[in-house]
Amino acid sequence: MNKTIHLAAALMLGSAATSAVADRADWVAPQEPFALYGNTYYVGTRGISAVLITSPAGHILIDAGPPAAAGQIAAHIRTLGFKVEDIRYILNGHEHFDHAGGIAALQKMSGAVVLGSPASVAVLKTGVPDKRDAQYPSLVPMTPAANTRAVRDGDVVKLGPLAVTAHFTPGHTLGATSWTWLSSEGGKTVHMVYADSLNALAADGRSFSRNPLYPDARADIEQSIATVEKLDCDVLVSAHPEFSDLWERKAKQPSLGNAAFIDPSACHTYAGQARTTLAKTLAAEARP
Repeated sequence: MNKTIHLAAALMLGSAATSAVADRADWVAPQEPFALYGNTYYVGTRGISAVLITSPAGHILIDAGPPAAAGQIAAHIRTLGFKVEDIRYILNGHEHFDHAGGIAALQKMSGAVVLGSPASVAVLKTGVPDKRDAQYPSLVPMTPAANTRAVRDGDVVKLGPLAVTAHFTPGHTLGATSWTWLSSEGGKTVHMVYADSLNALAADGRSFSRNPLYPDARADIEQSIATVEKLDCDVLVSAHPEFSDLWERKAKQPSLGNAAFIDPSACHTYAGQARTTLAKTLAAEARP
């Protein structure tokens, strides 16, 4: 896990960051869509999560990958038998191009309303990275998204029988948001969590913990880690699927069915990994 995190950080934050990030092959690598639990489906790529929550009243999509993934995500939704045009809301985890770069294209296809925290929406509606972000200037601009609206911490996005709750989890970015909802199948209802990134990272030449443009970054990410750890959490999907062991659980699906994705300890484990990453970042930044 740590090796994977450091590889992602190196690719994102190196001196050739723009080209390295844009060429990150697994972020757009093919991945067949599949059911997670009940009315919830994984429609993302191999390396970047996107989740579809369905209902007769329309659908909710969480995140849209980088720009090159938009067409793949749309095809996944159609493969599952749903219409992209029935997406009513697109929810954003955080305002980096690898998770939000495809939102503009999918919003155009669907006509959906794009929802996120105020800091996230400020970036999505302009496409311009936030200079307060510790990973700036190693961030890639995005096509601006139309029809955006900010939500508040704790707001519930309702659509027919669906109710998805926003949990602000800033630190990785100022606008980072995690989302929770319920899904049912076979008479059992479980707590679903889309946990946004909790990694404490900074670009070359910048400090995560001593960023004058975002002095609360450490306090924010510590609080966000605690928030995710305390969530009711049966099925976890993280913004990068490998960080929540999604593929290991997926490998058990043929024998266990969708119960393979249930792990009540998943959010606790995810939070523990984030604390380890934060400790390493702080130790590195404390060196002379």
